[in-house]
Amino acid sequence: MLHLYPQINSDINPYRDNVQGKANEPITVAGLLDRSKQTLGVTYEGGKPDWSLEEIYMRLEHNAPRIAIIGGSSDHPAHIMDLQTSARAAIRIWQNGGVPFYFSTPVMCDGTAQSNQGMSYSLQSRNAVAQMVVNQLEAHSYHGAFVIQGCDKQPLGVVSALAHVDRVRRSRGEAPFFATFAPAHVLEGGSIPEDVIQELEGLAVKAEREGAADVALDLRDTMAYILQCSSNTAFQGVFERAYERGILTHEQHKYFEMRLAVATCDGQGGICAFNGTGNSSRHLVAGLGLVHPAVELLTDPPSQRQINAVLDSFAGMINEEQYGVANIVAANIKNAIRIHSASGGSTNLMMHLVAGMLYAGYKFSLWDLDRIHHEYPIPDLFDYSLTQGRDIYSLAMQCCSGTSRGMETLFYELLENGVPMDQDAPTVVGKTWKERLEITRSLQAVNVKENPVILSKPKRSFSGVDVLKGNFFESAVVKISGMPTPQLDSFDDKLAFVLYYENEDEANQSLLDTNLLTELKQQQTIPHHHLLSTLRYNNEKEWQRLQDKSYDELFDEMAESGILKLAIIIAGQGPVAFGMPEMFTPMQHINANRVMKKLATIISDGRYSGVTYGAAIGHMTPEAFEGGGVGYLKTGDILHLQLRDGRIDFVDPLRLIDDVLVHEFTEELKEERQELAIERKQRMKVRQKMVAASNRMYGHTDAANGVVPLAVAHDAVLDYEKDIVREQSDAIIQ
Repeated sequence: MLHLYPQINSDINPYRDNVQGKANEPITVAGLLDRSKQTLGVTYEGGKPDWSLEEIYMRLEHNAPRIAIIGGSSDHPAHIMDLQTSARAAIRIWQNGGVPFYFSTPVMCDGTAQSNQGMSYSLQSRNAVAQMVVNQLEAHSYHGAFVIQGCDKQPLGVVSALAHVDRVRRSRGEAPFFATFAPAHVLEGGSIPEDVIQELEGLAVKAEREGAADVALDLRDTMAYILQCSSNTAFQGVFERAYERGILTHEQHKYFEMRLAVATCDGQGGICAFNGTGNSSRHLVAGLGLVHPAVELLTDPPSQRQINAVLDSFAGMINEEQYGVANIVAANIKNAIRIHSASGGSTNLMMHLVAGMLYAGYKFSLWDLDRIHHEYPIPDLFDYSLTQGRDIYSLAMQCCSGTSRGMETLFYELLENGVPMDQDAPTVVGKTWKERLEITRSLQAVNVKENPVILSKPKRSFSGVDVLKGNFFESAVVKISGMPTPQLDSFDDKLAFVLYYENEDEANQSLLDTNLLTELKQQQTIPHHHLLSTLRYNNEKEWQRLQDKSYDELFDEMAESGILKLAIIIAGQGPVAFGMPEMFTPMQHINANRVMKKLATIISDGRYSGVTYGAAIGHMTPEAFEGGGVGYLKTGDILHLQLRDGRIDFVDPLRLIDDVLVHEFTEELKEERQELAIERKQRMKVRQKMVAASNRMYGHTDAANGVVPLAVAHDAVLDYEKDIVREQSDAIIQ
């Protein structure tokens, strides 16, 4: 049965009177449909092609829905199967009475860009994708979109673009812009070949024999993970330490690197199986109501039947204001935040969510997001693990087998755990969440009997990414869900010594230095009296035992037991200074070191990857380049980490000697260090030239306000709780 689309109901019709458009576009549509039929081959479902140039012209003349299929670039693993998906979509759009078009955008792969200069372009690419998509949609007057959702910054870049176009169209009195997202399937994680496992175990045994038990332990820990591009970085850190200590030759290092690399990715591509920014975006965009459940979590590219279900839903959405992209986004913002939190979502999305709302025309900031997050306790309902067979590929298999419904299941379990979800919000199924949940088959999490990823009973009562304040900065974020409760306990309400680095390269070099702690001890970088003061605050029982020890003994015992805490400050990484790259690599170096991961948290004005695990604090505002307090810190300073209370404060070191904890970051202190801050900014300006001038992020808001162009933020004036349209009710759920 075909679901014929209604014509676009708008007095503004650029194609009835657009002689040139009707002259040059029929061949592009015919070409797309011809290629689509050829691509599908024997799997083509439909009668004899009827897409003559005359028929295409008449559809344009009568204002049939012009629907853009938006793909990505095939140099990203998530998009290597786009041709098949776009072919199926083009055929169905035509069969339903629409006019299909296709264009694609560049898509940066954060895995490929990681640890090199490309990471300085990652965040900027989100806004660039938004601008490119807006350009294409506006220039060619498309009415709607079918989006092949990829990874990293592309999903929220396209969400932002479509919401922005919808807002502009509504302000001009045009028909609402409608769209649906079809996320790329999940890429199955790789497996380390058996012979390589044996060789790595041999290397671990050799490390133990040569007195490097820490290398052996860290190597075995890393081997326990599903093989993926991010785990390759962890292996690199261990290999470099082993090479530095003469346990591994350069040739052996490169051999292992090659064997692991070629075993990492499945040949049909997809979004990597870890719960990084790609899959966090999948969950979030679904939580925003923009994904049809037929294609939400797949292990293979979507079938024609699945794509038909998605595109047939347009029949009830076209011309309906409540289904405009901007309206769906705003109506579902609370749902999306709670799903993002409960599923352990990426830190990156704290900015992208804010950006999407601003592009949609709504006043919104990090503080609005945090308020929604904490209006009601959001339990941790996502038992995700890369070592125990519960990655996102496993969740996709559960969905494909019919035992789970992905985010519909999570939505339901949040309701069951007392979290108020907005069930009346519209979605691209052409139904509200309430209507979707009335179908109860496979809805409950308990339907999954083995290794459930989504839970009915929470792992713990809190989840998500928290916003922090402090006396030397305005805002920062920490991914609580990336810290197991024992690790959170270990860092919460602790005093930490600053190790200051002006950039990520310096930090990486230092964190890979196996003598880092030895040098700190030998140089007594941390004064003895401050070591004792922090010992007393962090663990008074141990202070009573250790207070009379020599400096070296005191340092060693505090490091080995984890009482010593280090705040690894990486400044000069903000949007203006350096494009706000992810601090994934230094965090991986810490996590791959059994001693350092007990001691160190990273604090930065840069970003964090969605797969980041551990005590990672980022997005600090104001950034160092813009005069933020993080740029005034020095090695040896003391910070008070209060993660559960949402604070990090600079501690007066003189008062601490008298065992008095005073949070004070004074103007006098900043004045004393003004010359140092100026010198640092000059070095940032020199380093800034490593980023192409065309892509530097001047003229943007800060991380707490989405890092969007100032003009976008200026035009965002609507109230996201009041200025939305609902089909059934105008009631707003708190």
